[in-house]
This record gives sequence, structure tokens and C-alpha cells, in this order.
Amino acid sequence: MARESKQLGSFDAIDLFSFGRAQVDRSFTLSELSELTGRARSTVALRLEELLAAGLVASGPTRPSTTPGRPSARFSFEPVSWGTIAIDIGRSHNLVALLNLSGQIIAEGSFVAEMADGPVAVLDAAAAAASTLMADSDHAGWRIAAVGVGIALPVFHEEGRPFNSTNLPEWDHFDVPGHLATHFSVPVLVDNDANLMALGELALRPDAAEMIAVEASTGIGAGIINNGALLRGAKGAAGAIGHIPVPRDADVPCICGRRGCLVAVASGPAIAASLSDLGVTAAGVDDVVELALSGNLEAIAAVRRAGNDIGEILTTCISFFNPALIAVGGRLATAGNHLVAGIREVIYQKATPFATEGLSVVRSLEPVRAALIGAGIMATEFALSEDNLRRLVSSHASAGS
Repeated sequence: MARESKQLGSFDAIDLFSFGRAQVDRSFTLSELSELTGRARSTVALRLEELLAAGLVASGPTRPSTTPGRPSARFSFEPVSWGTIAIDIGRSHNLVALLNLSGQIIAEGSFVAEMADGPVAVLDAAAAAASTLMADSDHAGWRIAAVGVGIALPVFHEEGRPFNSTNLPEWDHFDVPGHLATHFSVPVLVDNDANLMALGELALRPDAAEMIAVEASTGIGAGIINNGALLRGAKGAAGAIGHIPVPRDADVPCICGRRGCLVAVASGPAIAASLSDLGVTAAGVDDVVELALSGNLEAIAAVRRAGNDIGEILTTCISFFNPALIAVGGRLATAGNHLVAGIREVIYQKATPFATEGLSVVRSLEPVRAALIGAGIMATEFALSEDNLRRLVSSHASAGS
């Protein structure tokens, strides 16, 4: 009982993140909730009345009573009246999803937009795709509590603004939440796609408390899970491995102005360029993946070499952070097992045996969708935070008065 009491936490608004996602298949009587929270039955009843009215809690069927009198009503988390929107904006894909408040994706789709077209065009296309999902009759009457957005750029998470977008200047410091507020009158949270991939992978592997999630596609980045929580760093730049110079002498110019950065030699476009130099037609990451999957030896060798380069950088990260798991995702990770094999080859050869003991280097369970799942988790966690629950309940009460 002590653990459940801690999970339910402050009952001023009922901690639905615990009462809901952790207890999604359970229901409670008024007496049980009073005991679990340590609050008076009258206080619990008042809060339940507010949450029932807002559609966040449902009064479920009663169970047969073992004592005389009317059976006690039972209350449970109601995940289907409210939802969140997840958006993943990448350089090789754009995805959107609708989630219920249990964090489950119930509808998803894609939209066509190029980041080079600028943030207004891309965000408007994302909002239109989300609106199409919401317009489906299966989701009629749904209310959106928050929107989570992943972008393939460094992001000031607290502000929701991309930064250091060297080759996409229109995105630099653009107010993503402010623009999306013209479409959705709810809080909008924004983060780098690699960070959200890490959150998505953690949702799929809840025991991976110490993990590096590597996103390898048109760009290369990493998200870090430390003690079960996302580590963003002082300015949101934790895991920015793409612009670390590779150890081998690679005199390749990078968009950042330096030479030999990891992204300049091991990203999808970099691999495509190296294949083109060999006379193999490849315009981007999708061509590289298709060539590798079709058995093209040059493409397979190039992807594995990119894995070696990524592994060189991760070897240092392993010694510093000592993760238990490295999950490799992104479009390049769908090119068979060649990228992961290249990473493993270097890590197990060069990292210290103590640091690699028990270390698993695997492909992401959702190489392309993990960041989308993470964006939904970010939005759902915020939606179920106590402060936001107060806002939802207050806004519902104000609308009804």
C-alpha cells in the first residue's frame, strides 16, 4: 500500500499520471482512494466530482459487495475523452499521431513538407495533418490537452525554439509553440528528435534506465537517458555527437564550417555522396537504404564504415557515461543490420572491457517511429502534470459556468 500511496501523491488535483497510466486497468472505490491518498472522503469526493465533470475520470461498473447495502461505485482513469498530438519533423520524413492519455497511439499518418520550405509551411502542414486525424469520426468529441513536437535541429526545450540551424536560417529561434498556438489553443512542447527518440525507446524498454539512443539519418544525434530520465544538458546540447570530429583523417567539409565532423562522413547524404564518387547512383538516405537492402556491396560497405565512425565517437561516450544499452535508430538503421554491426565492431574492440561488460548495442525497436512516440510521451506527461490538470479542470469549470 505504501508504494501506491506514493504513486497517487498529492490529491489536490489527483495525480492522474500515476492514477492513470500506472493504474490504467484498475478502478477504485471512494474509500480506497481516501486510504491511498490519506485524504478525507469529502476531499476525495470533491476532487472526483471535478474530474468526472471534466471527463478525466469515469465512474465504472460496481462490483458485488460482500457486505449488506448498496455496492460502492468504482472510479477509473478515463483515457479516451482527452488526447495529445505528436509531430515528428525530420529531413527525410514527417509523421503525426493522435494519442490517448494512456500514451497509446490510436491514429497516425504522414505529411509532405520540406524543412527547407521554412517553419511556417512545415508547421502548417503538420497542423493540417493532425486536424485530419482528429476529424475522423472515431475521435469525434475528443479534446486535446497538449501537443508534442520533435524537430531534427537543436532545440531550446524550455522555449520551444530551434537554434544553431546553420543551413536552415529561417528555423533559427523560430517560435514553434507560438505558431502552432494559432492552430491549437493548448500547450505545445518542442524538443530535438534524438532526445525524443530516447524517450520513445525508454517507453518501449522501460528497464533501460541508462541508455544512449542514436539517431542516424540525414543527420546524426543522440539522446541520453540517465537514471530513467532524459538528460538535456545546460543548454539542450547534450548528445550532439554529429559535430564531433571522427578520429580517422577525414578532410570532408561540414555545414558547421569545420572539417571531418561525424555528420559530414557518416550521415545518409554523406554516404550517398561517397557512393556517387564510386559511380553508384544515390541522391540521399533513402537511396542508400534501398541499395543496401538490395545487396549492393558498395552501399553495404559504406553503411558499415559509417557504423565504424559512429562507433568511434560512442567509444568515448561509453567510457564517460557507462550506459547499459545503446539503441540505434533513424532511417540508416533500417538498412539491414549493417550500421549496428559496424558500431558494435568498433565499440567491442576499442572500449574498455569493464565499460562494455553487460552493454547491449541493438537496433531501435522503432527505428523510424521512436521520436514520434517520444513526442507523444512528452506531451502526455505534461498533460498529466498536476499544474496542467488544474488548468484543464479550471478551464472546464469556467466553460460550464
